Amino acid sequence: MPTTDPDCLFCKIVAGDIPATIVARTDRAVAFRDIDPKAPTHALVIPAEHHANLAAAAAADPALVGDMVTLAAEVAAQDGVAESGYRLVANTGRDAEQTVFHAHLHVLGGRSLTWPPG
Repeated sequence: MPTTDPDCLFCKIVAGDIPATIVARTDRAVAFRDIDPKAPTHALVIPAEHHANLAAAAAADPALVGDMVTLAAEVAAQDGVAESGYRLVANTGRDAEQTVFHAHLHVLGGRSLTWPPG
């Protein structure tokens, strides 16, 4: 049985208790549109089980992070940005502006992305 946090927004999305625009799903990860997009393509890829951040997910199950990146690539291809380029962002911790403490990747694309990002 996957680990969940009953107070976690993203765990509630995985469970279907909070609606989201799901764009892709596997048995281990879910991708959905960000409600405040920063680019034409802006989706979040989250693990189905709860991990506080990407580092915790990698420590618990390194293959899970690979599954998340694979799903992010599928989202980029589905949105037509795989060839032109896309960015994966993982904010880890408060100083990195992580606001939901459930591991996630932002998939950003569809426009020229500047560097450095913040």
